[in-house]
Amino acid sequence: MALKSINPTTTESWGALQSHFETIKPKHLKELFEVNPNRVKDLTVEWEDFYVDFSKNRFTKETLSMLIELANEVDLKDAITKYFEGEIINATEGRAVLHTALRTNNDDEVFVDGKNVIPEVFEVKQKIKNFTQSVVSGEHKGFTGKPMTDVVNIGIGGSDLGPAMVVDSLQYYKNHLSTHFVSNVDGDHYNEVVKNLNPETTLFVIVSKTFTTQETLSNANSIKSWFLKSLPNEAISKHFVAVSTNIESVKAFGIDEANVFPMKDWVGGRFSLWSAVGLSISLSLGYENFENLLVGANKMDEHFRTSEFENNIPVISALLTIWYNNFFKAESEAIIPYTQYLNQFGTYLQQGIMESNGKYVDRNGNAINYQTGTIIWGEPGTNSQHAFFQLIHQGTKLIPADFIGFIESLYGNKDHHDKLMSNYFAQTEALMNGKTKDEVLEELNGQDISEEQKKRLLPYKVFKGNKPTTSILIKKLTPESLGKLIAMYEHKIFVQGIIWNIYSYDQFGVELGKQLAKSILNELKSDDNTENHDSSTQNLLKFYKNNC
Repeated sequence: MALKSINPTTTESWGALQSHFETIKPKHLKELFEVNPNRVKDLTVEWEDFYVDFSKNRFTKETLSMLIELANEVDLKDAITKYFEGEIINATEGRAVLHTALRTNNDDEVFVDGKNVIPEVFEVKQKIKNFTQSVVSGEHKGFTGKPMTDVVNIGIGGSDLGPAMVVDSLQYYKNHLSTHFVSNVDGDHYNEVVKNLNPETTLFVIVSKTFTTQETLSNANSIKSWFLKSLPNEAISKHFVAVSTNIESVKAFGIDEANVFPMKDWVGGRFSLWSAVGLSISLSLGYENFENLLVGANKMDEHFRTSEFENNIPVISALLTIWYNNFFKAESEAIIPYTQYLNQFGTYLQQGIMESNGKYVDRNGNAINYQTGTIIWGEPGTNSQHAFFQLIHQGTKLIPADFIGFIESLYGNKDHHDKLMSNYFAQTEALMNGKTKDEVLEELNGQDISEEQKKRLLPYKVFKGNKPTTSILIKKLTPESLGKLIAMYEHKIFVQGIIWNIYSYDQFGVELGKQLAKSILNELKSDDNTENHDSSTQNLLKFYKNNC
């Protein structure tokens, strides 16, 4: 096997970290700052337009050194080399994991089965560029001779979440084309999307590697039927394109083979926005912005691949997850971007992280007796401050949080941006410091209330603090900086998987429910009995069928 299989809990570093944890656990962050005046400098990484402050986390420089020793014991450097060089690290599916090759330079060489894949990568990119320019310029016209005004991406999972997140995040850079996304097999979803579209001026991008995904094909066929109510069958070739490897099925659908954009099996769905799956990104933002997204990701790739671990942003981020998940027993992480543009970023990372590392079997096929994976959630600040921050501040759960902020706003409204960022800085400080009993008393003494009221209110207004946060400050939200940010989390996923000794790039857990759904669908469409299910499911199916 390409990746080594080392149970992290059997390493010397893990035992040392467990002992070290007992000394760190009771310490308050305020104390850690007091004993080390150089703490911020020691635990901050400045790279290009990123400034990442890890100092508000419940660890020390010594902790970081011990975590890095753990990474060394499981041979993370060797794994990184194999990751970038195209070895079969997705062993359960017999595949390389090479989304990084999609954003590398054209003079690089990456081999899969003895063949350099980079020339083919750039052929596809050129095809994306040419098609994008023809659609955006109006050269590519619909069946009735009208230029396109709308683009509809039809996909699910990585074929939807990545492009949808990027288009939404970078809407400031959008061109005149209106972009829509259809993913859920819920018929109400696609009907809501198409009801205001003009079939004569709409381009549909069907994204399905196998062209067999139930949700995607159901939506594509339903939209095709809607389309053919207005235009003849021969119009399909002008209005439908596909991202797929199944050329014959795509042609059978009616799509011109020239309008099929290929993808490779060494690109996993949740890491595929950099590939032809990103066609809707290119159409929405223009090819130059799509290329800048890739450039940013490639820069983060180089930082991750070449930087020493103590200055490596994805590595430190991943090691902190190990620290909290496996030692503090914190089960979730919050992602809080202080920009409304990134309102889908947390949803995107839920799939990337939870589908990758939600595994209970190690690389030897053995059941794991330690925690893997984390629950990812979050919403933009300041909205989230008025929603779930109460739980983070005063709840009983430890929830490490990433705060993502930008130094410059896009529209230049400094008054609003200063108010936004004042909350960004205030929340991380408040989470760290909390509010002591004495501070609350001083505050209450300044209010016109009785001593009895003060005594009653006191315990409710105390904040323990000691809540860990990482502050990620970026110069400005651009296609390049977003590419860096996405790639940072991709590499964080990889490092976590290496240390947890799991395969991060399969997703067999997605399949079970889908398999059962096929048989249940047949039962719903026929008079077949439902007695082969458990009693609860039998009852639910009967109730549904009787009341349809």
